[in-house]
Amino acid sequence: MISHFELQPGAGELQGLAEQYWAKAGEKEKESEAAAYEAGAAIRNGEHSLSNLEAIVRWKSERVVHYLIANSGEKIRHALRVAASPSSSVQDAVGALTALHGVDLPIASAILAAIFPERYAVLDFRTLDALGHARHDVDFYAEYVAFCNRLAAGGMVQPQDNLPGPTPLHALERALWEWSRKHANGGHS
Repeated sequence: MISHFELQPGAGELQGLAEQYWAKAGEKEKESEAAAYEAGAAIRNGEHSLSNLEAIVRWKSERVVHYLIANSGEKIRHALRVAASPSSSVQDAVGALTALHGVDLPIASAILAAIFPERYAVLDFRTLDALGHARHDVDFYAEYVAFCNRLAAGGMVQPQDNLPGPTPLHALERALWEWSRKHANGGHS
């Protein structure tokens, strides 16, 4: 089954929304996101450690961090090796990560986005709202990533070079999230 995504904000709004997202983020949010992308780069470079995994998970869900210690060091290293392999499919990378205690699909998507910000987007209820959708399974995530990559490749949004995850894909993600936040508040910020 192919999912249907429909961009809710106007394409011309996306860059401004991405900028608004960052401008509204608090210092703790900004520091946490920067730490997550630094940890993702470390994982991509072979540092498959609990501390790197924890930095990313802390960025997306502080309440999930304590579940990570239930995983053995070897299980974490294996999952991160698979996730960091450029040859892993979306399904294989997500499967390896969700095999870890405390990691569900949205958290796995955040881990993948931090490791490969040019390839993966975070699956978040706000970004899905901005795409007119709310289903969450691994095949859906693969379609979501492909759709977001097509949008980012279309040049509607530019990389935010001075921010963590400086890719068009992550700027798109910020824009979608900001649109949903504004939309949820009745169009007010």
